[in-house]
Amino acid sequence: MTDAERQALLEVMGIPNWILRRPLPGLASEPGPVESPWDALEARVRECNRCPLHAGRTQTVFGTGSREADWLIIGEAPGEQEDLQGEPFVGRAGQLLNEMIRALGLSRSGVYIANILKCRPPDNRDPSPEEARACEGYLHQQIGLIQPAIILAVGRVAAQNLLQTTVAIGKLRGTVHEYRGVPLIVTYHPAYLLRAPLEKRKAWDDLKLALKIYRTPKNQIVT
Repeated sequence: MTDAERQALLEVMGIPNWILRRPLPGLASEPGPVESPWDALEARVRECNRCPLHAGRTQTVFGTGSREADWLIIGEAPGEQEDLQGEPFVGRAGQLLNEMIRALGLSRSGVYIANILKCRPPDNRDPSPEEARACEGYLHQQIGLIQPAIILAVGRVAAQNLLQTTVAIGKLRGTVHEYRGVPLIVTYHPAYLLRAPLEKRKAWDDLKLALKIYRTPKNQIVT
């Protein structure tokens, strides 16, 4: 019976339709919709003011892709277009990243893409250590929710922040690292590859290494 039908029946029977304005003591209220951990985390990021970058952002850039992905791709920080659109890796660098993803036999919607920072640094400068620390907890929670099988760190800034090192990216490549128990492979940032197209062959080698590690049983991976 609908509410309208119930109301009509009560009127015919001459029974007042009392409306409970507040719950009686001990009477449980009807449960509302349960917020998912992803929605709760994204809401916290959207309202974040942990560092000064929040004052200059258009919007936060939380991440995009499958929340059940095996592959997690991590860049450094949003640029101008990412800040405007609210999505990581758009524009020419994003198009090249999409090609790299397709080279792995995957699609952009089938991986998850995030950044070290959720807000754009002024003039697209490198994130400061303080800014990276302020955002680190959000990334940790994303990793915990996704539980990826492999992480691909694209670019020097992402690799150095994740691995807590100042070693040059050229020396970080070609090695299987680990981040919070997940195998991590380092490669060049798509924006760098656009400026130095001859390095694309090295990036392809990195992708092949990542694919090999992804296909290797976890107990056989040597980091």
